Amino acid sequence: MPIGGTLERLYARRRFGIRPGVERVRLLLDRLGNPEQSFRSIHVVGTNGKGSTSAFLASILTASGLRTALFTSPHLVSFSERFRIDGREVSQKRLEPLLSAVLAAAPEEATFFEIVTALAALYFSEERVDMAVMEAGMGGRSDATAALPGIMTIIAPISLDHCDYLGTTLEKITAEKAGIAEADTPVIIGRQPVEVQKAIADTLQQESSKLIWAGTSFSVRWNSDGTLDYTGIHASLERLSPGIPGRYQAENAALALAAAETLARLAIHLPETALRGGIAAAHWPGRMETVPGCPPLLLDGAHNRAGSLALVEALAEYRYRKLLLVIGIMADKDVSEIVSALAPLAATCYCVSPAIDRAMDDVKLAAIISRLGIPAIASGSVAGGITSARRAAEPGDLILVCGSLFTVGEAKAWLAGAEFEGIRG
Repeated sequence: MPIGGTLERLYARRRFGIRPGVERVRLLLDRLGNPEQSFRSIHVVGTNGKGSTSAFLASILTASGLRTALFTSPHLVSFSERFRIDGREVSQKRLEPLLSAVLAAAPEEATFFEIVTALAALYFSEERVDMAVMEAGMGGRSDATAALPGIMTIIAPISLDHCDYLGTTLEKITAEKAGIAEADTPVIIGRQPVEVQKAIADTLQQESSKLIWAGTSFSVRWNSDGTLDYTGIHASLERLSPGIPGRYQAENAALALAAAETLARLAIHLPETALRGGIAAAHWPGRMETVPGCPPLLLDGAHNRAGSLALVEALAEYRYRKLLLVIGIMADKDVSEIVSALAPLAATCYCVSPAIDRAMDDVKLAAIISRLGIPAIASGSVAGGITSARRAAEPGDLILVCGSLFTVGEAKAWLAGAEFEGIRG
């Protein structure tokens, strides 16, 4: 069967929605022969920066000579982006028989993300990887990725998100995300609000996990020449050049470096050349990604307040005459929280509706943004928004495509003349 038909069978599983819990995926993994037991996994959870942190760490591990897998979600353009080994995506030819096998073994009510997680485990096992960096979906202890035993957990910055499923307070969300950490394993923690710090400590205290905190055990700072100085647990590295752009990437790079250093406790010693080379070689599309042109496009998937604040900080490094926003947001997001930080910088917003379920209607989005005092134009599709912004742009202007990873993904697909496979989960 062609991969398209098999993917349709997988996509049909979205009818089960999001169902927290690991029982179904554990049953599925058992039916597949427990492929997750053939390699070591590192869990990455959080709200903002977990994808970039995962990419930095996977790049470091690959640079050290370890055969390294990376599992992330969602994808930007193509489903196969979710599965990488040593930086290379799985081919559709390789993927189809594996997906067919997982679908055949799946419990009747297994969800889309549970099947995708099991697929990753099976693929990584068959490819004999040494280590897998596993980015959680939206949760932690009840996330499908929790079914894979982890030797370490990384907690990227946590903020309010997915409140319908994880809880309505930072404390509840933190307890869910941090709960993925296994007893007596190291936990590397990024900079967090005070209430999140306390919730992490309370959640993991009885697990006797080894907590390693940003700002206490490791730190990072920018130099005036655009390089980073990292002061770590054992190593001090100067003049690092991150391969992923954006000032906010400093903390993500530091998290990855601290995790790499901590592997020494598990008798996995990585040379300094791997730390430096991995940070420099890291790549993560859709985060401060520049598309050259006149005017240039800047793509960034910021989709909540924390992400928007980080985006604003990163924009301080750019020079432009006017900033034109092509923005598309999911219907379950708080538009004002995302847009308010960007509002003082934007000349005009071209509001779009990505081709994905639960995307906010462009007319509704334009009305909300107009009430915030920003000129906003309903522009239909992502392609329509970019086209309108390009027509209005003058020399020296910058077009920023933002608001959701799905908006960025559709933009990348359209610019490349590729088919957009936008799927939540």
